Amino acid sequence: MSANKNKDTHRKFSDILKTSWVKSSIKIGIILLAISLAMIFLLKILNVSDSQLFLDSRAFVAKYGFVGIFFATILAGTILPLGSPGLVVAAALLGVPPIPLILVATLGFTLGMIINYSLALGLGRPYVMKKMSAQSLEEITDLWNKWGWVIYAIFGLIPILPVELLSFICGLLKTRLDIFLTLSFVPRLIVFTMLAYFGESLGIWVGLA
Repeated sequence: MSANKNKDTHRKFSDILKTSWVKSSIKIGIILLAISLAMIFLLKILNVSDSQLFLDSRAFVAKYGFVGIFFATILAGTILPLGSPGLVVAAALLGVPPIPLILVATLGFTLGMIINYSLALGLGRPYVMKKMSAQSLEEITDLWNKWGWVIYAIFGLIPILPVELLSFICGLLKTRLDIFLTLSFVPRLIVFTMLAYFGESLGIWVGLA
């Protein structure tokens, strides 16, 4: 019985990776990762740390970085394809201090998720249908019915998975706001912490720090 249960659980979890919107997100994530790695190695090879362009970019980020990061992560949380994980790495790479970067990015992204939740809650299914296809909505709702908050936490912890779409479902289904806020904030806090310190380490390796 236990073996059958484990097999059934594995089958259901594998179904997540087979849904069209998850497969698309994974493909885009892999492409962006490859591009980012190529750019990092290029920075290392070209030794741009003393270039005027880099110095100007670093000065601009130091002056306006936190405001820009805050608003950019709000937009990223509201399903615009800005790539908040990549933004955190880039900011850390350019010398933004990790701890305030982590807090600002996490708060901004969570606020974006709250906006999604509120709009779906207030405007209902017609609004959500403008943000995703009928097939995606059916797939996401089916996954939610099977996994509930577990799937939301998993998506929040994996940067390339579209947790933003799930925030619409949470609002549409009128899920508990306190759990929604906790699982929007905590997983991204963990992810952004790892990415910020990873970006800082990359900056040292490339010679930008």
